[in-house]
Amino acid sequence: MKLVTFNIRCDYGQDGPNSFCFRKPLILEKIKAENPDIICFQEVLPHVAVWLKDNLSDYCVIGCGRDEKLGNEQTSIVYKKSIYNLLEMEVFWLSETPKVPGSRYKNQSDCPRICTMALFQNVKTNEVFRIYNTHLDHIGSEARRLGLSQILNRMEREETFIPAPAILTGDFNALPDSAEMELLKDYPRLFDLTAGIQGTFHDFGRRKEPEKIDYIIAQEQITCLNTEVWNDFKDGVYLSDHYPVSAKIRIK
Repeated sequence: MKLVTFNIRCDYGQDGPNSFCFRKPLILEKIKAENPDIICFQEVLPHVAVWLKDNLSDYCVIGCGRDEKLGNEQTSIVYKKSIYNLLEMEVFWLSETPKVPGSRYKNQSDCPRICTMALFQNVKTNEVFRIYNTHLDHIGSEARRLGLSQILNRMEREETFIPAPAILTGDFNALPDSAEMELLKDYPRLFDLTAGIQGTFHDFGRRKEPEKIDYIIAQEQITCLNTEVWNDFKDGVYLSDHYPVSAKIRIK
C-alpha cells in the first residue's frame, strides 16, 4: 500500500504564484503519476474538499471541518474506492471533550484541532487497518503534546470488532527532537516510518533548510518498504508549502 501525508495548504489566495489555483494542475499530475492508495490531507477547506471529490474520481474523500459548525479546515482521508471498504469513520476534537465540535485545550491557539479516524478493509486481501490523520496546533507546545498524547492513547487502546493495526499521519508542527515527539518513547510499539527523511516544511522554497514536521507513525505490525519526499516543483510552483511524504508499507 502506498500511503501519503500531504498538507495541501489552506487556500485563501494568499500565496501569489503558489496560490492553490496555480498548484492544482501539478497536484493532479503528481497524484496520477504516483497512484497512491490512500492520501491523508491537512488544511483542506470546504471548497478544496469539493475540488478533490470532483477531480479524484477513483477516490472517496471523507472528513469534516474543525469548527463548531463543521466548517473550516479538514483533515481529509482520501482512499481508492475500488480497493478499500470503509468500515467505520469518526472525527474527534483534540480537547478534554473530543465529541464537542470546536472544542480546544486551554493552552492552545484559537484554532480547534481535529483527528479523522477511518477503519478500512482491503477487499482484495481482507486486511483491516486504522488510519488516524491530524494537524497539531501551530502555536502551543503544550497543546501539541496533549493532542498527540490523546491520539496515541486512542491508537493503542481503541477496540475494534476485528484486530486492526493503526497508522497515524499528519502535520505535527513539531521537530523530531521536540518535547512533544519525546512522547513516542512511551509507546514502544509505535515507530516513525519517516525517521530517515529530511525536512518537509519549506515555505514554497524560501527555507534553505526545510523543517521536518510531517510524520507517518505506525504500530509494529506495519512494515515500511521505503519512504519518499515529493519535492516536485515546476516553473517556481510547488505542490504545497510542505513536501508531501509517501510511504510504501505492508501489513504483517
